[in-house]
This record gives sequence, structure tokens and C-alpha cells, in this order.
Amino acid sequence: MPALKDVPVTIIGAGIAGLTAACAMAQRGARVTVLERAGALREVGAGLQISPNAVRVLTALGLWPRFEAISVRSERVELRDSVGRQVARLDLARHRPKDRFRFVHRARLVAMLEEAARDAGVEVILGHEVDELPEAPLLIGADGLKSHLRRELNGPEIPFFTGQTAWRALIPAEADPAPAAQVFMGPGRHLVSYPLGFGLRNIVAVVERPDWQDEGWSLPGDPAELRAAFARFGGPVQDWLGRVDSVGVWGLFRHPVAAHWQDGHRALIGDAAHPTLPFLAQGAVMAIEDAWVLAACLDADPDHAAALARFQALRAPRCQQIVEAANANARNYHLRGPTRAVAHAGLRAVSRMAPTRLIERFAWLYDYDPTAA
Repeated sequence: MPALKDVPVTIIGAGIAGLTAACAMAQRGARVTVLERAGALREVGAGLQISPNAVRVLTALGLWPRFEAISVRSERVELRDSVGRQVARLDLARHRPKDRFRFVHRARLVAMLEEAARDAGVEVILGHEVDELPEAPLLIGADGLKSHLRRELNGPEIPFFTGQTAWRALIPAEADPAPAAQVFMGPGRHLVSYPLGFGLRNIVAVVERPDWQDEGWSLPGDPAELRAAFARFGGPVQDWLGRVDSVGVWGLFRHPVAAHWQDGHRALIGDAAHPTLPFLAQGAVMAIEDAWVLAACLDADPDHAAALARFQALRAPRCQQIVEAANANARNYHLRGPTRAVAHAGLRAVSRMAPTRLIERFAWLYDYDPTAA
């Protein structure tokens, strides 16, 4: 008999990590309750890139038709300089045609996962502030950067400010016949944009600056300040920024991957375990991977302590590698002077002469199948 059958599981947090874990465990027969402090799941203002490694989980959960309906296919990644000239191109649709790379609005993904969780029998309790960690046979902390459980398992931590501040915005946009993620790289700053379908385009812009903002991307920013920071960028950037009428702003901090993910009956997943900078588009993806692997480990072993230890052993090295790769991208996007010129020239040459090489550098990332881990 599956080890999760009829086991009570309490999950703190109804974001992507918590709801995916709820689906994965409920489908294995667990009795799942999700506690969420927000009175309604109303995440706004954010787009996500979901790569094949996470799509494999959504497919295994039977959610691919729903996900396909709310998302847009990503056909390629274009790296451009600040003027708008192409530096490199990763042609995903051509060179990895069987893989599913998607763009989606975070709010639509969360709504889809909530519906799927409820359909599977999960009890989702909104407006539940967790002041003290509840007692439960299995308790999962999926409550993000400020996780109560992370602090209890690992003690207080002081994050490192990267010296970078980011803006996030959505703008109206017509349907794109060839959807692509475009990265515009300038000295000390970069801007990423991609279509989300349903008349929306996502923008994330990052600049190095000595001051800082609080963490979390819900603080209101000034669109004029965003436009001024990227006034010298070319291509379609000025048109996009001209359509921004509201923007969120936040400071970017590095957090360590948690040393302790579990204690035998409690475990961390998602940002609570491994916060990452947004430079590899893997934050939500890691959360989805975590959810499946955690449920699979628990379902395979009635000894919860052994199952949770195996979960950390499987996930921690991979998540550490992803976090470090995101940190490296933060540096590479913002190169200055001769170093930037040499790096861009090298990327142009590789993209022209060996167009699959840049994609295959990330085969370790995209070829991973959590459902077979």
C-alpha cells in the first residue's frame, strides 16, 4: 500500500510550491490541508518561465491540458545588447522541439493549482495566519522567504544585499506569433521581457545601485524612475516602457540554500528552502520539482524521517547548483567595458557557428525529470 494513503499532511503556504505539493500528495491518497494567511489568492504583476523539467511534473499530475490552456509556448531566447543588436539566440523550438518551454502569468498558474488541489480533495484554508507552527504528523513549510519553519530549523539568517534593485511590470500587448524571451544587456543593468498571452507582456528590469529596497516585489515603484534607468536602451524597450503605468520594485538579496530542510516530520520546499535570484527563471520550477520529489519520497517509505532525509539528499545538491548558476548570470548580464565587448563577441561567434552549443550548456537543467528521480 502507498505510504501516504490516509496520512494527514499540513502545508503552510498556498503558493506554487504548496499547492503543487498538495496536488501530488492528495493524488497519492494523503489527507491534505493547506493553510494560507492571505484572504484570497490574488497574486498579480508577475510572469513566469516554466521549463520542461517542471512541465514533466505538471504532466505527471494530469495537469498538462489545463496548463497548456493558460500558458504560451516559448520558441526561443534572444540575448541582445543595450542598443538592441542580437548577441546570441537559443532556438528552443527548432533545436529542442519535443521539450515544452512555456510562459505563464503567476496568478493563472496559482489559480489552476488551487482548483486542481481542491478537485483532489485538498482543504485550502485562506485567511489563516500561522503565528505558531501547528502540530501535525507531516508539516510542510512552503511559506517562502520569511518561512517560520525555515527559521526554526536553521535559526536566524542575515541575507546579503547584491547591490541590485529590480522592477517588475505588466503591459498590454498584442498576440506574438513567435513568442520569445528577450534579454537586453547593458553595463550594470539588464531588462527581460516576454509575452504572457491574454493581452499581456511581462517586464523585469534590474539595475545596480547603491541604495536598496525591501525584499518582496509588491512595493509600488515609480514608472518614471524605471524609464530613466533604461533611457539609453534601444530596440523595442522604449515602446514597452512607455506603456508601463504601474510597477513593483524590490531589492535583490542572496540567501543561502538552507542547511537543514527537515527534522524527521517537518520539511521545507520552494523558496523556504532555496531562495534564488531571478536570473535563470527557475524559482517556480524548483518549487514544482520539490513538490513531486517530496511526495514521491514520502509515498515510497512509511518511515517519514527516512523519506524526508532522502528528499533533502536528492534535492539540495541540484538546487545549490541552480542557485549558483543564477548568481553567475547576474554577473554576466551586467558586464562593462572591454570585458563586455569580448564576452559579447564570443557569444555571437558561438551562436553563429554552433547554434546548439548554448542550449546544450543547460541540458543538465532542462533534461532533468523529477518524476524519475
